[in-house]
Amino acid sequence: MLRIQSHLLISTACACLALVACAPKEEKKAAGGPATLVTTTTVSARSLEVTEDTLGTLESLIDPTVGAEVPGRVVRVLTRAGQKVRRGDTMALLDPSDLALALRSDKAELQRLESLLEQQERLVQRQKDLVGKGFVSRNAVDDAVAQRDALRAQLAAAQARADSGRSNQGKARVVAPIDGEVDAQIVATGDYVKVGDPLFKMVSNRRLRAILPYPETAAARIRRGQPVRITSPQSPGLVVSGRVEDIRPVVSAGSRAVDVLVRFDNEAGLLAGGTINGSVLIDLRDNAVLVPEQSVVLRPAGTVVYAIADGKAVQRIVTTGARKAGMVEITKGLAGGETVALDGAGFLSDGAAVSIRKPPNRRRQPSSRPAR
Repeated sequence: MLRIQSHLLISTACACLALVACAPKEEKKAAGGPATLVTTTTVSARSLEVTEDTLGTLESLIDPTVGAEVPGRVVRVLTRAGQKVRRGDTMALLDPSDLALALRSDKAELQRLESLLEQQERLVQRQKDLVGKGFVSRNAVDDAVAQRDALRAQLAAAQARADSGRSNQGKARVVAPIDGEVDAQIVATGDYVKVGDPLFKMVSNRRLRAILPYPETAAARIRRGQPVRITSPQSPGLVVSGRVEDIRPVVSAGSRAVDVLVRFDNEAGLLAGGTINGSVLIDLRDNAVLVPEQSVVLRPAGTVVYAIADGKAVQRIVTTGARKAGMVEITKGLAGGETVALDGAGFLSDGAAVSIRKPPNRRRQPSSRPAR
């Protein structure tokens, strides 16, 4: 029995010695774990344009509705929707018969009054001759003069009606008021129209207005006169420059946005109603410290960037600013020229060992194009 107990004690002691001998090696191995593989980039310091970007639409500044200036029946429609017209081109013809009859009546009345006035002028002259000889009273002369003046006024009114009638005859030919395109044909042959009835809807793309909707928070940073860049998905590479001209003083009930308005000459041939990208320049910052978005990591300590020094990651708590084109502005915590972790930054911790992976070298193929 004593022999068995002694064997057990000896076995237990050996096991304890083995554990003690192995413990330092395991700790050493854990402390020197594998380094995290990362790529790095250099913090840049350069000019940064701070902008507010949005998706907007275009509308024409010149989009008149062509209406009837005289009543009549449409006898011919010469233009249709989508057709381009020049100012003065005939768009439709109205029946001028009633206008011609009215003009004939006005001319007849004009001739009648001219005859009456001529007769009254002679009467006034005779009355003046007779009053000097004492054959008529002064009151008779005054009455004749008053009738003459009344006829003159009636003649002037008749002349104005005749001139208006001649003008109305020309208005039976409906003409385009501007150079542009017919957006909508409202009238058809055979329709009877009254003065003011719409006949055509026109649009001109010569002058356009961009409507750029912004959230209230973004609109609060926008002021009249700030530069604006406009690009179109339908015209890659096209950039139209302008300035903020107006900011609507109300928030749209539907979109909860504030509309910023930019007017410009449409030399690029953009179409009213099209979709555009608008970018308002808010600020231009010199020597802004920029890092890629992948380098910025959220940690319990805050927003951090891992600087790389002596093969280790050094946690830097930073303050971020503007974001643009995949880059983040660092307003505090980093300086230009420092080396920071890029790919793999999210797996790092302060003091972690890193292994820097270099991007593969791509051998440049000889180009057949001449150098520029």
